[in-house]
Amino acid sequence: MDARVQNPTDSSIGNLFGQLVDDGRGLVRAEVNLYKQIALYRASKAKIGIAALVGGGLLAYAGLIAFMVGLVMGLADLVGPVLGGLIVLAVSGIAAFLLFRFGAGKMAALSGDEDEKAALAAGERLT
Repeated sequence: MDARVQNPTDSSIGNLFGQLVDDGRGLVRAEVNLYKQIALYRASKAKIGIAALVGGGLLAYAGLIAFMVGLVMGLADLVGPVLGGLIVLAVSGIAAFLLFRFGAGKMAALSGDEDEKAALAAGERLT
């Protein structure tokens, strides 16, 4: 009476779990492939937009250079060509410095603010 009766469905339950794991792997592969295809599709559509942005930026840069040369030439009649160039250099250098400082200050936000750091520290204490 002590003999165990083996359930014939035990081996099929193991097979079902194995099939579940295989199906899960297949699902993950399909999801990764889907997101990869979406990213490639979006990147291919964005190529023309990126090229247009780069072209526009280069044209704007060329226009800025032409404007700076015009300023130097305009000031050359009043104060001479060298001093005109130095004045434009000083004004544009100060503007560039201020823009770099402003941009560097905004980039510091990538490291997180004090509230975020406090929340992360509190989360680390919980684990």
